[in-house]
Amino acid sequence: MMQRWKQQLKLLKQETYAIYIACKDPRVPWYARLLAAAVVAYAFSPIDLIPDVIPVIGYLDDLILVPLGIALVIKMIPPDVLVECREKAATAMADGKPTNWVAAIIIVGLWFLLGIGAVVWLKATFG
Repeated sequence: MMQRWKQQLKLLKQETYAIYIACKDPRVPWYARLLAAAVVAYAFSPIDLIPDVIPVIGYLDDLILVPLGIALVIKMIPPDVLVECREKAATAMADGKPTNWVAAIIIVGLWFLLGIGAVVWLKATFG
């Protein structure tokens, strides 16, 4: 049972990485690339819509939103492009866990800017 879960998790990570690769492919429509970028950013973001510390509900966004987003994006990507991206992702994952520091820096930067915006808004609202 546990081995099956680990295999499913590995496949989900591989699909997420394939979507990331597809996001950079010019043959993918712009709206699919935009949604793919959002899904990948959310999947790899350290901050969730619903914090994981909330029992049960905290993990529901990871268990529902990410797979649904991936499924939706997969339907938008042309099949031949998706096959190529899956092959590239499988190769990259076989060589070890791929890392993308640019994406990580962008995500951290966005959260930092949102934090600054929240502080400015709170200061303007409450003086």
